[in-house]
Amino acid sequence: MTKPSVLVTGGAGYIGSHAVLALKDAGWRVAVIDDLSNGSRAVVPDDVPFYQGSIAETVLVDSIIDQRQIGAIMHFAGSIVVPESVAHPLKYYANNTLASHELISAAVDAGVKHILFSSTAAVYGAPERVPIGEDDPKLPINPYGASKLMTERMLEDAAAAHPFNYGALRYFNVAGADPEGRSGQVGKGSTHLIKIACEAAVGRRDHVAVYGDDYPTPDGTCIRDYVHVSDLAAAHVAALDWLVSHPDENLVLNCGYGKGLSVSQVLDAVDRLTDVPVKRVIEGRRAGDPPELVANNARLLETLDWRPAFADIDRIVGDALAWERKLLERSA
Repeated sequence: MTKPSVLVTGGAGYIGSHAVLALKDAGWRVAVIDDLSNGSRAVVPDDVPFYQGSIAETVLVDSIIDQRQIGAIMHFAGSIVVPESVAHPLKYYANNTLASHELISAAVDAGVKHILFSSTAAVYGAPERVPIGEDDPKLPINPYGASKLMTERMLEDAAAAHPFNYGALRYFNVAGADPEGRSGQVGKGSTHLIKIACEAAVGRRDHVAVYGDDYPTPDGTCIRDYVHVSDLAAAHVAALDWLVSHPDENLVLNCGYGKGLSVSQVLDAVDRLTDVPVKRVIEGRRAGDPPELVANNARLLETLDWRPAFADIDRIVGDALAWERKLLERSA
């Protein structure tokens, strides 16, 4: 199989930067575009061509595709904070849906053959059953999920009309950091639980807010399927392999481990790995948070040449803690 050159949008962000590392480790040629609104140039390897700008800048995207002979796109760029999407919905439709339209249009015009899209479990909304399967109803309860679902539909319709195939990977809760310490989460104002808890553990915060302890779950806190970011990056490489070898087929997969942990259980894991327990402050529920999201990942395991390597909450938290300590040393 000939490996096409890959353009990674949002490749200086959290998940995108790990995908860049996984692609490089697997021998793919990679270029990155990122506007650095929520990413860091420092996590992109020096030997990876980097372009600062928006995916909606068609002239820039056209030039990158032409210059780097791009044959595939991994599309991570976008806004991802659920409560912010409720407060600022038009920002999310602009950044996630309209900008994706510009990117997909440029890709189609340039003859790019494969697009792999960073989607989300938020497309399911508050599911009637757990674990969630790919064919279950898509009824998002926040603009973040709705904006991502619109892009999925756009890709489905465009792939039916134009000569490219696509994959949509619906993430559950991504956490951890590169085990070799090459990248981790550096986003500004993160709302990810494990990131926040690890910041508190190393002294960057004085507490962790628990948004609601009255959900219909065993301990009252929300349950999520936490997946190690390096496992997720490996799944992207496997999915791109699949798209290249199945040019007439598309791919929609849940990306999770198929098991859920509550907010309290995650914080217990952080406490196990540190000397001083993190202070927990119970606050009200956040808008747009469903009680439980857990993946049915059977299709992922059946379809791709992929098995998780880090499916353990202590490993996920341990790698995240190591990254936070590294960031703390850098800023000292």
